Amino acid sequence: MSTQDDIDALVDEFEFLGDWEERYRYLIELGQAMDPLPQSERSESTKVKGCVSQVWVVVDQDGERLTLRGDSDAHIVKGLVALMKRLYDQRTPQEALDIDPKVVLGRIGLAEHLSPQRSNGLSSMIGRIRAEAEARS
Repeated sequence: MSTQDDIDALVDEFEFLGDWEERYRYLIELGQAMDPLPQSERSESTKVKGCVSQVWVVVDQDGERLTLRGDSDAHIVKGLVALMKRLYDQRTPQEALDIDPKVVLGRIGLAEHLSPQRSNGLSSMIGRIRAEAEARS
């Protein structure tokens, strides 16, 4: 599947859900389905600055592909980490940089339903992931 196909599938999943209460529940479920980040990877170097909640994001590279892991102490924020994992995990650095997260989040309708604090935290996560991709491209 192409990056665009993956994005379209993700948007379809959110469109299938009725209201934003269901979509928030789905975000929480996405986060709960993620493996927890080991304590050894919860460090200052993996902590995302600019988030009200504690958020850790680890970006590694396996061959040509980025691998993304993360965690948070807040359910919805962990769901946002899972959403970012869906967008960026197993992409080449260039594929990751080619993703316009504002367009994707706009298509999902997420941007207008997040609090300013969560929006800032999400922007910080995206910035961190894109910086890692840039460094590896």
